[in-house]
Amino acid sequence: MRAAILYTILNPENKLLLEAAKARGLELERLVDSEVQLEITNPQTDFDAILQRSSSYARTLYTSFYYEQAGAFVCNPYAAHHLCGDKFLASTLLAKAGIPTPRTFGAFTPDSATKAASSLPLPLVMKPVFGSWARMVHKIQSREALEAELENREEMGHAFQKVYYLQEHIDKPGRDIRAFVVGNECIGAIYRNATEKSGWITNTGRGGTATNCPVTPEMGELAVRAANVFGEGIYGVDMMESGSGLVVHEVNHTTEFRNSIAPTGVDIPGRMIDYFISRAKR
Repeated sequence: MRAAILYTILNPENKLLLEAAKARGLELERLVDSEVQLEITNPQTDFDAILQRSSSYARTLYTSFYYEQAGAFVCNPYAAHHLCGDKFLASTLLAKAGIPTPRTFGAFTPDSATKAASSLPLPLVMKPVFGSWARMVHKIQSREALEAELENREEMGHAFQKVYYLQEHIDKPGRDIRAFVVGNECIGAIYRNATEKSGWITNTGRGGTATNCPVTPEMGELAVRAANVFGEGIYGVDMMESGSGLVVHEVNHTTEFRNSIAPTGVDIPGRMIDYFISRAKR
């Protein structure tokens, strides 16, 4: 099998994946998304399987689609990236599948967004439909703050910034949970704890800290169910502890994991590569 890892930069996660593959006798060739040249009218590839690790959502979509059309197995597949990477689409599918998820509204104008927000108690959360690391995620404490944020978004040039995604705020206990799903198994989970640096946001890329989260049967089952909404693959499932139980608010299609190996004691890159090899052979 000739396989490659496709990435934007050689970050710690990608180095760990390359090392894990090498330890298993698989030399992953390196595809840098900024360097590939894809003949659209004649999709072709020398690779049987590609591990998709691009940091760019746009490049992830186009390269995944292209290499699938060229006949390669891509992990995760194009459809998973497309659906998980758009919060509007992902929340719709999670709710349709009966996955507990925060109450969420979508709207396309400031007036309709304001009316939708009136159905949610304050504070509420406003997010862009695309993005990671909790960028541009705001807790809206008042109707005045909502009006100001809508005005800001209207001034932005990109049409997708004018798709308004308004979500119920979950009064979580200063932390949330990321569970790692590989294939049909939840292999481990971390608590992402808020800190003085991160504020109410728990993302470890914004200053949150990671500690081990024991995977209960309920948590593991919910994580796998949520991931399977988007098809078999490798995912990070983000959950919050609410007064009525666990709720899933996001499923990550190219999950980061370097801060989670030590707390969980799980060889996450090894488990990912084992799955990639077995799935590609299948």
